[in-house]
Amino acid sequence: MAYPFICPNCGHRTVRADRYSGFRREAPGCEQCGNGFLFELLDDFYPAPTAAFFVCDAEARIIGCGNGSFELTGLTDEKVLGRPVREVLGLKFSGDEDVIGTVIEWGVRALGKSVEVNAEGDLPARATADIFPAYDEDGGLLMVLTPATS
Repeated sequence: MAYPFICPNCGHRTVRADRYSGFRREAPGCEQCGNGFLFELLDDFYPAPTAAFFVCDAEARIIGCGNGSFELTGLTDEKVLGRPVREVLGLKFSGDEDVIGTVIEWGVRALGKSVEVNAEGDLPARATADIFPAYDEDGGLLMVLTPATS
């Protein structure tokens, strides 16, 4: 069996025969940029080149920012780490849906969700959100925001 992974830091995709690093029960790291963890994908996912990556813990607090996060929000890692993703990014999903809560609670993916991003001190922007649950015992999620082109 092959397991597809994506790095939230650099977007590098790999396919591995094992979900762990060798005989240790640790999650694999990125071979390209050295990031300490990867997200396993059930299906292949190809983000746009302008996509912004955010990694959150089980309480939806940002624990890592990757490619495109500063370009989309204007916020440095230091200003967002440890804070609730909904609050710091000012996320408003269509119909006031709690997409993030659903992903964390049910462990399901939410793809192609329309969202307004209104990061602190920035103008509102439209984006598409693709959100993946973490498939480990710690929980959490990977959120990929792709800015709308029109």
